[in-house]
Amino acid sequence: MKNGPDIALVGSLIGDPARANILTSLMSGQALTATELAHEAGVTPQTASSHLLQLLDGGLLIVEKQGRHRYYRLAGVDVAAAVEALMDLAEHAGHRRVRPGPKDPEMRRARICYDHLAGERSVELFSRLCSQRLIALDGIGIVVTPLGDVRLSEFGVDVNSLRQVKRPVCRTCLDWSERKSHLAGALGGRLLERIFELGWAHRVPGARIVRFSPSGENAFSNLFAG
Repeated sequence: MKNGPDIALVGSLIGDPARANILTSLMSGQALTATELAHEAGVTPQTASSHLLQLLDGGLLIVEKQGRHRYYRLAGVDVAAAVEALMDLAEHAGHRRVRPGPKDPEMRRARICYDHLAGERSVELFSRLCSQRLIALDGIGIVVTPLGDVRLSEFGVDVNSLRQVKRPVCRTCLDWSERKSHLAGALGGRLLERIFELGWAHRVPGARIVRFSPSGENAFSNLFAG
């Protein structure tokens, strides 16, 4: 028997269609109840409870109790990154569960990936941050440059405070629709928060879609452009 992480176990947990639906429905970063997740998975509440227990035992989900309700969410950003990577692999291999619908172009344009922005707009932003040398490669990682500290602070993002949390400030996340990297980590999450604070965009209820207003679209296109 070989030693090391048991990827077969994790693969089997994600590989079930109902459990895969549960995980992808939580990619918005929102916590959902068992009843809501049963609806998303297309199974009965009893069956959903069994799947949720397996995902909890496997370390892919966590549950929070509030009064009479139990809310489930992904166990962390690493789980979200793994699901996003599998979505990229499935997209590249041509394995789509449904035909593209009306929401598909919007999902590709801008969506939430757990707690940060993904899609075409996010890839554009990552490219601008790199080209303007606000972030830079540092060995195998990514760091915010001194110029980046200044420009991000002007935008209302305190990078120093992000350095105090137990989470990478910057990390890349492979975007399944663009096949390029977008920005994740604490900075990616804070940038999306700031975009919402400024009213440039909002989350579409019941979906992962991030929809920009016309003025927000223009402001975002010029963000860190020069």
